[in-house]
Parts: sequence; C-alpha cells; structure tokens
Amino acid sequence: MNKSIIQDIKENIIVLFWPETCPFCQKVCKEGICTECRERLESLRIREPRCMQCGKQIRSMEKEYCYDCMHTHHYYEQGLSLWNHKAPVNQSIYQFKYHNQRRYGELYSQELVKNFQKEIRRWNPDVIIPVPLHWARRRKRGYNQAQILAENLGRMLCIPVDSKSLARRKKTGPQKKLGHNERKKNLKNAFAVTPAFRPVRKVLLVDDIYTTGNTLDAAAKALKEKGVEKVYFLTISIGQGY
Repeated sequence: MNKSIIQDIKENIIVLFWPETCPFCQKVCKEGICTECRERLESLRIREPRCMQCGKQIRSMEKEYCYDCMHTHHYYEQGLSLWNHKAPVNQSIYQFKYHNQRRYGELYSQELVKNFQKEIRRWNPDVIIPVPLHWARRRKRGYNQAQILAENLGRMLCIPVDSKSLARRKKTGPQKKLGHNERKKNLKNAFAVTPAFRPVRKVLLVDDIYTTGNTLDAAAKALKEKGVEKVYFLTISIGQGY
C-alpha cells in the first residue's frame, strides 16, 4: 500500500473521530472558516493599492512599489498573498506547518483560488512548484506544507505540479531572527534544479509565508539560471517589511 493511500486513510479516520474545526479558532465548524473568524480575516485581507511586485499593501495609490521592492532586486516577476501575517493567521499557519494540521492546506488553497484565480490565469504558468524543504527537515517534519498547498492548487486549477525539479541543497538556519542581509547570505546557493527538471517558460512558486522575499528570490534565481523566463509566487500570508 503506497504512502498516499495510507495518508488518505489516516485523514478519513481523523475526520470520523474528530469533527472539522475552524483553522483559526479551532471551534467546530463544518463550513471551514467560522463566521466570527471570517470577519476577523476580512480586516487582514490584502487590498489595493498593492505593490506591483510583491503584492504587499501600500498606503498611497500614487506609488507602484513598496519600500522593500524599491530598494531590492527580485528575481521573481510578481506575486500575491492573501492575508497580513498577524493573529489569527500566523497562529493558524504555525499549526499547519509544525503541528501536522495538513487538512488546513485545502482550505487555504480554496481561499487562494477564490481570490486570485483571475491573476493566476493571466500569469498562465506552465507548472506549479512548491518551495522545497531540506531533506533532513522534511524527514523530521514528515511533510512539506508548501507541497500540500501546491498539490491542492494544481488540482483545483488543473495546472501540473512538479515537486521534484527544485531541491533545497543547503540546510539553512532559521530566518525569522535574521536581518535582511543575513537572510540573503543564509540562502545563497540554497536551492538547485535537479536532473528531473524539464525546461518551461513560466513557473508559479508556492510557499506559506512571504517575509522579505529572500527565500522566493533564491528559488526563482535557481530556476532562471536553468532557462525559466518568468517566475511568479503565491503565499498564504505576507509580513510587513524587514
């Protein structure tokens, strides 16, 4: 019996014995996100005006780019995130990422498609690639949260998903306590394209959080060095600068 079948059985057992709960407050809710959390999330949703590159919300309609993007060279073309990385979004993603709440991935993906399907179709990616974990971290955690998102998005949008062509060859330290320049140094040469890669023109990278963009930049750089022309990204949430 392969691993995917075993995982499906486990998830069905979980649903049978533990009712579905809202991923943001953990109250029982068959609809996914409860009404109260829907209202809270609405205040965290990224709205126009957005930075034309990273998609971060900016204050002035007269500006096209946020401060970070005006002072940083990005290897990706453009990206979008759904919510600001604040409570309860950050707490929910933490559970998804570190406490085996894999089922949250489908709900996040549904929200991403509902909000950004038009933009994704305009980007017209040939393939969706999740930002990979280093093999040691993947083995310890048991799964890659970005891959869960990518597979759900691929199924919903009928876009191929490639989880084998991009590898994290360097086990980087935690990014959250580092400054911008330290983050870039930490991620230098962190990603590599594997022999499994078949050249395509456009790639949609998927990850859980956008902080400074250094992780996505490092992944995009590796892909472009192997012939990819344009790289876009989607994340669940985004931070508010360095």
